[in-house]
Amino acid sequence: MTPAVQALKRAKVTFELQEYPHDPASAAYGEEAARLLGLAPHTVFKTLLTKVDGKLAVAVVPVSAMLDLKALARAAGGKKATMADTAEAERATGYVVGGISPLGQKQRLATYIDDSAAGLTQMHVSAGRRGLEISLAPQDLLRLTQACLAPLARH
Repeated sequence: MTPAVQALKRAKVTFELQEYPHDPASAAYGEEAARLLGLAPHTVFKTLLTKVDGKLAVAVVPVSAMLDLKALARAAGGKKATMADTAEAERATGYVVGGISPLGQKQRLATYIDDSAAGLTQMHVSAGRRGLEISLAPQDLLRLTQACLAPLARH
């Protein structure tokens, strides 16, 4: 059981786990999850570790889109956003890249979720390891991560 699943159980949140056979050669983890689980790509979200003005932050955007770093910086009240490097992302979250969940991270980081999630009844995020997804209500993810909704996606 991953820390993300433990966090959901502790919070008594309704969720569903979906497992799929991850191909180690696949680099597009979220797109792989959507394809293998038969999910609409706009409902599957990737968790990205970023730095806003040098401070780590989490951005959660649909796998069908790119993160707009300028939009993230604006949402966070900062001047500049960049992607965090892999080692730093893994150290801060306790997860490996491709399996980073917005839930159950080692450090509580400011979290921003693309506002497209607000229109969904269910969204899908990594459960904390490659090949495992969590399906849950966007409101539950917002509450548990204390995230802000903001327009972050660039299509």
